[in-house]
Amino acid sequence: IGKYEVTQAEWKAVMGSNPSYFKGDDRPVEQVSWDDCQTFISRLNSITGRSFSLPTEAQWEFAARGGNSSRGYKYGGSNNLGDVAWYDANSGNTTHDVGTKSANELGLYDMSGNVWEWCSDWYGNYSGSSQTNPTGPYSGFYRVDRGGSWLTLARSCRVSCRFNYAPDRRDNGIGLRLVL
Repeated sequence: IGKYEVTQAEWKAVMGSNPSYFKGDDRPVEQVSWDDCQTFISRLNSITGRSFSLPTEAQWEFAARGGNSSRGYKYGGSNNLGDVAWYDANSGNTTHDVGTKSANELGLYDMSGNVWEWCSDWYGNYSGSSQTNPTGPYSGFYRVDRGGSWLTLARSCRVSCRFNYAPDRRDNGIGLRLVL
């Protein structure tokens, strides 16, 4: 999984334009729908010959919690949100350069806050039973977003928090992180 959220410079290098509202090469790209992310990933894979994708919700949460090195933090790397995230109380109502807060146990930055991150899964209710590496529903109306953003309250930045948007939604609080 990517150490950082996809930046505006990375998006521009692949797509030739920058849709973001808050401009800055090292800031996370935003104003990108789930559908836009699929186009970006397809082009990136063609350019690199690799197989990048959005993380599944399970992959995202495992990484946000710190993987096998998890210390059980409420947020992505700390129980003190201000140490690891840009959110409504400290963001100044804007995104910030990626990697400017502390990393989590896996060395991943901004797993809480800055921008919500699209996941590959359709949104649905969790199963009532314990599962290993679960997958979401096979279809639906909304895609999963995780992590909270620069404009969300602390509770929405918890690694357990789930949200969803229609796959064509664009918002200045939604971006992406890649897996390979």
